[in-house]
Amino acid sequence: MNQTKTAFSIRKIIGASSVGTLIEWYDFYIFGSLATVIASQFFPKTNPTAALLSTLATFAAGFVVRPFGALVFGRLGDLIGRKYTFLLTLTIMGGSTFAIGLVPGYSQIGFAAPIIVLILRLLQGLALGGEYGGAATYVAEHSPPTKRGFYTSWIQTTATLGLFLSLGIILITRHSLDSDPLKSFSKFNNWGWRIPFLFSIFLVGISIYIRLKMKESPLFAQIKSEGKISTNPLKESFSHKSNLKMVLLALFGATMGQGVVWYTSQFYAMTFLEGTCKLDFDQTRTILIWAILLATPFFIVFGKWSDRIGRKWIMLAGMFLAIITYRPLFQKLITITDTQTKTEVAEKKQIQTSYNFIAGSNDTLRTQAISHFFTNGTSLTETKIDTLYATPGKITLKPDVKISKLVGTGDYWLIVGILFIMILYVTMVYGPIAAFLVELFPTKIRYTSMSLPYHIGNGIFGGLTPFIATLLTTIYTGDKLVGLYYTIIIAGLSFIIGALYINNKTDKDISD
Repeated sequence: MNQTKTAFSIRKIIGASSVGTLIEWYDFYIFGSLATVIASQFFPKTNPTAALLSTLATFAAGFVVRPFGALVFGRLGDLIGRKYTFLLTLTIMGGSTFAIGLVPGYSQIGFAAPIIVLILRLLQGLALGGEYGGAATYVAEHSPPTKRGFYTSWIQTTATLGLFLSLGIILITRHSLDSDPLKSFSKFNNWGWRIPFLFSIFLVGISIYIRLKMKESPLFAQIKSEGKISTNPLKESFSHKSNLKMVLLALFGATMGQGVVWYTSQFYAMTFLEGTCKLDFDQTRTILIWAILLATPFFIVFGKWSDRIGRKWIMLAGMFLAIITYRPLFQKLITITDTQTKTEVAEKKQIQTSYNFIAGSNDTLRTQAISHFFTNGTSLTETKIDTLYATPGKITLKPDVKISKLVGTGDYWLIVGILFIMILYVTMVYGPIAAFLVELFPTKIRYTSMSLPYHIGNGIFGGLTPFIATLLTTIYTGDKLVGLYYTIIIAGLSFIIGALYINNKTDKDISD
């Protein structure tokens, strides 16, 4: 009976912790999932590439401040407790996300728009810096040591499921604004993109209600009743040589490599499909949704497996596989979406032309959509916009050509399979890492000590991945895969350090 009650209790604890963390990840990633739309809303439209890079830089700014959030909220978590600290982080995250949905665009308030959004992104980063460590620590401190990898792996699913939720809400919103697909997409790009941000306030409200009913971690409550709480968690975490060594080992031997694999396999893969391969907005996101859905159970598989064979080699195997296969996998994405290698059905070619008057003048915008169809079911649409001047002597502007591809069914599922493999690497490096980090540090400074290396590894090294990789492709235009070198080098360094210096302990070797 007691075992049944305990099992039910731990399920409630995992559920309550996971829901809140899932919503925080949703709030954090909704910005990145809408990067191409946000670029046109908050930055000048004269240079789309610069606008996208600016948006990715703003997205990355939220990651850069995550370590500071880890210090601030980690210290609070070790002083006042796990529960109330991540209630605070949840509130800050939800408020910041909701506010982004209310910020006027660049066309209305100029450069004030991206500045306000940047400030809100920084608040999001600070909040997330305190959330993950609290949730992982809370679940781990309720778990029996022999099942710690299994129980904490449920928390590990929330980051990927948060991305899944953000993609799903975006697609539902995008398609529900109008029965006409073209009008629906236009409305979404103009104002509908705000709905996923505003919707988050309801999710946050539900999560706060659930978390208010949670009790404090039993291990923290015990050291608090015994008067053993750390009076200065920051000092104890980083001034003691032995503990600082563990912090540095966790960062350079595990979380640094894990972070770049996480963001390459999911976020950069999405950016690569849409930006480099020119795949359709909807197809890119539904492909990622399917890959996430199929791969997510493996977080639990590898977390549970790590209880038996240890954390180290599962995490390092994921890094190694990513290092040796990323370039061929991304090259395959290019090959699949390359229409030059496919046979066009010339008689199916379609040209649609529409005209719209420019407000306040006699000039006209001519939009011409040329659709090409290929024998394997792939289609390619070139959209050209010309400005036709009514005043004699004016020169027509150079057309702005946008390309969007839709792959056929066979290629669609082949791409899903490739992204599934990439996300499988994520489950290997990420599934066991919460248990690994928790086990490195003593209870009284655990929140602070584990949060910092996690958020430097994921926030700085991992979070900068989409921006750095995209930037490299704009500098070295001859190699579409040049952005992957950043991930390969960082993951390679982490693999070597981890292989040499990390001990392979299972939960059976650990005691609090």
